[in-house]
Amino acid sequence: MTSVTSVLKTQALVLGGTLAVFWAVFLVNTVLGGSLLTLGVIPRAMIGLRGILFAPFLHGSLNHLVANSIPFLALGWMVMLRDERHFIPVTLAGMIGSGITTWLLGAPGSVHIGASGVIFGYLGFLMLTGWYTRSFISILLSVIVTLFWGSLVFGIMPGEPGISWQSHIGGFLGGVFAARALRTPQRLPSAT
Repeated sequence: MTSVTSVLKTQALVLGGTLAVFWAVFLVNTVLGGSLLTLGVIPRAMIGLRGILFAPFLHGSLNHLVANSIPFLALGWMVMLRDERHFIPVTLAGMIGSGITTWLLGAPGSVHIGASGVIFGYLGFLMLTGWYTRSFISILLSVIVTLFWGSLVFGIMPGEPGISWQSHIGGFLGGVFAARALRTPQRLPSAT
């Protein structure tokens, strides 16, 4: 039981600590009058590439931050449930996929911020990890995530102004890539 408690504490520390950074950056940015938002992804501008690293930590409003906090915690925790070692690679795959896609496809002169690309990375990973690993637990987790969070996939389509569908689709594809790269397929016994 101590092992389970230790694992849960580690998960809470990692997720809670990352979320605390989101909120701290938001508060600092508010005090600075929003000047940190220029650190987001700026499409096709060399300086805009730094946003791949910084954009997930930047949020334009309290509503934006709250809207990203809940799915970040829920889906991030499910990635950790699948395998704690996958949290950092899946997070990085979501950040990189989201950032590069946004940099390539975003509107010129726009600035893209927010953790939604990472969240869509978690979603892509969790929805497809069952397919790639073929283990009962992973398939079950993929089905649960798809049932409860699958409607988020509609966020990868262009639509609402001010919502970066480029970030969403790039993060989702990064998560799918991570699911494939981190797969550990179950081997069935061969008949002899």
